[in-house]
Amino acid sequence: MAEQEKTRYSDSELQEFRELIERKLAEAREELKDYQDQILKKNTGSSDSDYKFNGLEDSSLLVEREYLSQQASRQAKFISHLEKALIRIENKTYGICRETGKLISPERLRIVPHATLSIEAKKSQNG
Repeated sequence: MAEQEKTRYSDSELQEFRELIERKLAEAREELKDYQDQILKKNTGSSDSDYKFNGLEDSSLLVEREYLSQQASRQAKFISHLEKALIRIENKTYGICRETGKLISPERLRIVPHATLSIEAKKSQNG
Protein backbone atom coordinates (compact mmCIF):
# COMPACT_ATOMS: atom_id res chain seq x y z
CA MET A 1 0.00 0.00 0.00
CA ALA A 2 1.47 3.38 -0.97
CA GLU A 3 2.15 5.91 1.81
CA GLN A 4 -0.29 8.48 0.36
CA GLU A 5 -3.13 5.96 0.26
CA LYS A 6 -2.68 4.85 3.84
CA THR A 7 -5.60 6.05 5.97
CA ARG A 8 -4.43 4.92 9.40
CA TYR A 9 -1.41 3.52 11.17
CA SER A 10 -1.07 -0.26 11.49
CA ASP A 11 -1.55 -1.97 14.84
CA SER A 12 2.22 -2.48 15.18
CA GLU A 13 2.85 1.21 14.46
CA LEU A 14 0.16 2.17 16.96
CA GLN A 15 1.85 -0.09 19.52
CA GLU A 16 5.16 1.74 18.95
CA PHE A 17 3.43 5.08 19.53
CA ARG A 18 1.62 3.69 22.60
CA GLU A 19 4.95 2.70 24.16
CA LEU A 20 6.43 6.13 23.40
CA ILE A 21 3.41 7.91 24.90
CA GLU A 22 3.37 5.68 27.98
CA ARG A 23 7.06 6.50 28.62
CA LYS A 24 6.39 10.21 28.19
CA LEU A 25 3.32 9.93 30.42
CA ALA A 26 5.32 8.29 33.22
CA GLU A 27 7.98 11.02 32.98
CA ALA A 28 5.35 13.77 32.91
CA ARG A 29 3.53 12.36 35.94
CA GLU A 30 6.82 12.18 37.85
CA GLU A 31 7.59 15.81 36.95
CA LEU A 32 4.11 16.90 38.02
CA LYS A 33 4.58 15.13 41.35
CA ASP A 34 7.92 16.93 41.80
CA TYR A 35 6.27 20.31 41.12
CA GLN A 36 3.45 19.50 43.53
CA ASP A 37 5.94 18.43 46.21
CA GLN A 38 7.93 21.65 45.75
CA ILE A 39 4.75 23.74 45.99
CA LEU A 40 3.79 21.90 49.17
CA LYS A 41 7.25 22.54 50.66
CA LYS A 42 7.02 26.25 49.77
CA ASN A 43 3.62 26.44 51.44
CA THR A 44 4.66 24.67 54.65
CA GLY A 45 8.42 25.31 54.81
CA SER A 46 8.43 28.65 56.64
CA SER A 47 9.21 28.95 60.31
CA ASP A 48 9.24 32.03 62.55
CA SER A 49 13.02 32.38 62.17
CA ASP A 50 12.56 32.68 58.40
CA TYR A 51 10.83 36.04 58.72
CA LYS A 52 14.01 38.14 59.20
CA PHE A 53 13.75 39.58 55.70
CA ASN A 54 10.01 39.21 55.54
CA GLY A 55 9.11 41.46 52.58
CA LEU A 56 11.91 40.30 50.28
CA GLU A 57 11.51 36.64 51.09
CA ASP A 58 7.72 36.81 50.85
CA SER A 59 7.83 38.31 47.34
CA SER A 60 10.46 35.88 46.05
CA LEU A 61 8.54 32.99 47.62
CA LEU A 62 5.38 34.23 45.93
CA VAL A 63 7.14 34.44 42.55
CA GLU A 64 8.59 30.95 43.00
CA ARG A 65 5.21 29.50 44.01
CA GLU A 66 3.56 31.14 40.99
CA TYR A 67 6.25 29.71 38.69
CA LEU A 68 5.86 26.23 40.18
CA SER A 69 2.07 26.47 39.88
CA GLN A 70 2.34 27.46 36.22
CA GLN A 71 4.74 24.58 35.53
CA ALA A 72 2.46 22.13 37.34
CA SER A 73 -0.51 23.40 35.33
CA ARG A 74 1.38 23.02 32.04
CA GLN A 75 2.44 19.51 33.04
CA ALA A 76 -1.14 18.53 33.94
CA LYS A 77 -2.31 19.81 30.54
CA PHE A 78 0.46 17.83 28.80
CA ILE A 79 -0.59 14.69 30.70
CA SER A 80 -4.19 15.24 29.59
CA HIS A 81 -3.08 15.55 25.94
CA LEU A 82 -1.05 12.33 26.22
CA GLU A 83 -3.97 10.48 27.81
CA LYS A 84 -6.24 11.62 24.98
CA ALA A 85 -3.64 10.37 22.48
CA LEU A 86 -3.83 6.93 24.12
CA ILE A 87 -7.61 6.99 23.65
CA ARG A 88 -7.11 7.82 19.97
CA ILE A 89 -4.76 4.83 19.72
CA GLU A 90 -7.47 2.61 21.24
CA ASN A 91 -9.96 4.00 18.72
CA LYS A 92 -7.42 3.58 15.89
CA THR A 93 -7.77 7.27 15.00
CA TYR A 94 -4.34 8.21 16.31
CA GLY A 95 -2.12 10.12 13.91
CA ILE A 96 -4.92 11.34 11.66
CA CYS A 97 -4.92 15.12 11.17
CA ARG A 98 -8.16 16.61 12.46
CA GLU A 99 -8.07 19.29 9.73
CA THR A 100 -7.02 17.37 6.61
CA GLY A 101 -7.94 13.78 7.51
CA LYS A 102 -4.51 12.68 6.28
CA LEU A 103 -1.89 10.87 8.33
CA ILE A 104 0.43 13.01 10.42
CA SER A 105 4.04 12.11 9.65
CA PRO A 106 5.58 9.54 12.01
CA GLU A 107 8.55 11.89 12.50
CA ARG A 108 6.23 14.61 13.84
CA LEU A 109 4.42 12.13 16.09
CA ARG A 110 7.71 10.90 17.56
CA ILE A 111 8.57 14.50 18.49
CA VAL A 112 5.03 15.62 19.46
CA PRO A 113 3.19 12.36 20.20
CA HIS A 114 -0.03 14.14 21.17
CA ALA A 115 -0.22 16.12 17.89
CA THR A 116 -3.63 16.25 16.23
CA LEU A 117 -2.56 18.44 13.30
CA SER A 118 -0.14 17.75 10.47
CA ILE A 119 2.64 20.27 9.88
CA GLU A 120 0.74 21.60 6.85
CA ALA A 121 -2.47 22.14 8.86
CA LYS A 122 -0.52 23.73 11.72
CA LYS A 123 1.23 26.13 9.32
CA SER A 124 -2.04 27.13 7.66
CA GLN A 125 -3.54 27.78 11.11
CA ASN A 126 -0.64 30.05 12.07
CA GLY A 127 -0.27 31.52 8.59
